[in-house]
Amino acid sequence: MCRIGAIKSKNPLHPSQALHLMLPQQEGHDNSGFAMVMQDLEGEFADFKAKPLLSLACKQDGLKLVQDYMDANNFAPIKEYIPKPNRIAGLDIQALPYYVFRAYEYPEYYRHRSQAEKEELLVDTRLALRQILEEAGEGYVFSFWPDVLTLKEIGDPADIATYFRLWEDNGDLMARNIVVQCRQNTNYEVVRYAAHPFFLQGYTLCANGENTFYTKNKEYQKSLHRGYIGFESDSQNFLYTLHYVHRQLNWPLVYYKHVITPLPFDEIERRPDRQVLGAIRQSLGHLEINGPNTIIAMLPDGSMMTCCDSKKLRPVVIGGDSTTIAISSEVCGLHAILPGRDPEKDIYPNEREVVLIKPDMEVERWKQ
Repeated sequence: MCRIGAIKSKNPLHPSQALHLMLPQQEGHDNSGFAMVMQDLEGEFADFKAKPLLSLACKQDGLKLVQDYMDANNFAPIKEYIPKPNRIAGLDIQALPYYVFRAYEYPEYYRHRSQAEKEELLVDTRLALRQILEEAGEGYVFSFWPDVLTLKEIGDPADIATYFRLWEDNGDLMARNIVVQCRQNTNYEVVRYAAHPFFLQGYTLCANGENTFYTKNKEYQKSLHRGYIGFESDSQNFLYTLHYVHRQLNWPLVYYKHVITPLPFDEIERRPDRQVLGAIRQSLGHLEINGPNTIIAMLPDGSMMTCCDSKKLRPVVIGGDSTTIAISSEVCGLHAILPGRDPEKDIYPNEREVVLIKPDMEVERWKQ
């Protein structure tokens, strides 16, 4: 069973806070990897929020391939942050030679295009870079999006944090929103792309559990969007469905839960919104999920949400104080980073519930 977590704060946080959220839950991960997505950045990228930020890990030739492609497509680099690794002996990490976080100026002919056109360009660019690196066996590109930074690595999370100096709160990497998981994919091949959280066009998602409808979801999703690729983990289905329902179909977020864990037909028939719910179940039945799981997601506007499977077979809890709210698989994580909060106000979502943390930190609970 995985452990997942997320932190949303009014004040910029260092990744060390996310690590402290996860450390008490160490029994629930197997020291196979660490990954995080940071959004609403400060620190090194505070002045570049509107510029697309590329996050990649690669070999030397891979870095040259990326640079050549970006130059050929008129992306001009304007800010770069390269971690200075702590290469002490004995660390459990499968490190690559280069980890690069680089902000770019849009190509000149795109600078006055609509936001929607820019967002399509960014996903196409990321997919092209991924293909180039995969074919050459030279690296991985994890995200290419404004105000978003992604890091994924294989190994012991504590050692990975030591290697990247993530224990040192030096102000370089800061964000108001952080989603994290301390485990690699274990149901399929261990590759960096399989590590949660997953990211696509502003949507971030990690999951604790399994999706036994993986094959059904995958075969259907392949036809829905060019960005639904890889499928290195069954949990990627959750991200692609969230992206499809909320972005592509432009449906209210509340319907996401009805797509992945639809109500029984007899219960739908007793509801005033039965026509809508019935249509969802009939038209998107191939996106239903099954199995024990809990989801944490972050939306392009900085909102965070969590929901569970229809039987509530995986844990999750939400708690916070006046400046910070966190989502954690286990309450011990909240105790570690929010010791002064009121535990009586913690929320333990049930199987029919979505909990949403809005950009202004207001918490909403939606009953399915």
